[in-house]
Amino acid sequence: MKEAVIKTENLTKRFGDFIATNAITLEVYTGEIFGFLGANGAGKTTAMRMLCGLSIPSSGNATIAGYDVYRETERIKKNIGYMSQKFSLYEDLTVLENIRFFGGIYGLSDDEIARKSDALITQLGLQNEAKKLVSGLPLGWKQKLSFSVAVLHQPKIVFLDEPTGGVDPVTRRQFWNLIYDAAEKGVTVFVTTHYMDEAEYCNRVSIMVDGKIEALDTPHNLKKKFNAFSMDEVFYQLARGAKRAE
Repeated sequence: MKEAVIKTENLTKRFGDFIATNAITLEVYTGEIFGFLGANGAGKTTAMRMLCGLSIPSSGNATIAGYDVYRETERIKKNIGYMSQKFSLYEDLTVLENIRFFGGIYGLSDDEIARKSDALITQLGLQNEAKKLVSGLPLGWKQKLSFSVAVLHQPKIVFLDEPTGGVDPVTRRQFWNLIYDAAEKGVTVFVTTHYMDEAEYCNRVSIMVDGKIEALDTPHNLKKKFNAFSMDEVFYQLARGAKRAE
């Protein structure tokens, strides 16, 4: 049996009369790469903030890595990694200083930090850049470093918010190789993206329209269900159907 490390039931967030996320129900499993798709304003970021313990839901239930989103937000934060859409490392620190800093934040011992720093720099091929300021790295390298730091403490889940925005296709593919490696080690990857071709890389995807999950399945099954050749077509059909229903 697969273990569900993310469980939500009718998870809802209201801002006054506006419903940003409406009764979200889903399960995500250990080692799964789960795509969380939707247009800008669909409610993806609001939902992710609730799952990360950064925003309290208005109603509904959810557990993340076994911890309740209402009562155990600090425990949730210790068991997840997070990479925001905007670059989240310190540009005025070197590559090595960033790795050591975040290792300390995650509570790793000095020995663990030293060992993992060396391994990470070698893995990313940054031996010549280890003592250079992060501000001097190309965007693609910054993104890969940011992801690697987010999983430095071996979290159960890593949340990625539009992680490949603005990078070239080759770097995007290299970044996804890092995601595959993490998933093979048992890390659950919860990723939002506006690149519909990247949905094909996920084990399963959900598609949000106006705060609601309108579809959830494997890319293969969704394309079959909607008689579509690509996830772009699936997304277009769902968005068009939502507009007709208004």
